[in-house]
Amino acid sequence: MARARRTQNRPGPPPAALPALDPASAPYELRFDSGRVCLDLLATTHPGERLSGVDRLVVWCVGAGLVPRGTPLAGAGPEWLAAFRQLRAQTGRLVRGELDGRPDPRALDRVNALAAAAPPPLRAVRGRDGALVRVLGEDPGCAALIAVVARDAVDLLTDQDARMGLRRCAGDNCPIVYLDTSRGRRRRWCSSEVCGNRERVARHRRRAAVGRG
Repeated sequence: MARARRTQNRPGPPPAALPALDPASAPYELRFDSGRVCLDLLATTHPGERLSGVDRLVVWCVGAGLVPRGTPLAGAGPEWLAAFRQLRAQTGRLVRGELDGRPDPRALDRVNALAAAAPPPLRAVRGRDGALVRVLGEDPGCAALIAVVARDAVDLLTDQDARMGLRRCAGDNCPIVYLDTSRGRRRRWCSSEVCGNRERVARHRRRAAVGRG
C-alpha cells in the first residue's frame, strides 16, 4: 500500500465538537515530513510525547491523511490513544530492528496482526463545486485506522527500494527515522529547518570559537 495521501476537504466546516482538526493551526507541532505514515507516527515521540490526548490523536489522524477533514471520529477515546501508542511502540521496534540488522520477531507478529483488519471504506462524492472528494463510507473504528498505519509499515519494509531509503536523522539526540527520497539520497536530517539548522548553527559557533582562539 502506498503512503496515505492527504485527503481533500469534505464540503462544509469541521464539526463543532472537534475544533482543532487543522494540523497547520494546532499548537502541537505535529510533523508529517518523514515520507511515510508509519514513520510520521514514530516521530510523535520527539522531543516529547505529541499524542498526549485524544484531541491530539484526532489532529494527527487528519494530518496523516487517515481520514478526510471533517470526519467526526465520534468513537475516539482513551482506548484509541492507548492502541495508537502501542502500534507506535511495536512499529518502532520493528523498523529500528531492521535498520540495526537485529530483527524483532515479536514486533513483526504484532504489526502483521494489526495490519490484518479491514481499512476504512472510502467513497467519492460530489463537493459543492462539482469536484469529486473523498469521504468515508462509515464511521471508522480504531482497528480500521490502526490497520492503515500497520499496512504502511508492512508495505515499507517489504519494498526493497523503499527500505534502501530508510535513514536515521544525523542530528544530535534525534531519534527520528525518515525515508530519503532526495536526489542521490543525500538527505542527512529529518528536517533541514529543525535538525539541519541546529547543525549549521553549531558549526558556525565552532568556527567562531576557533577564530577567537
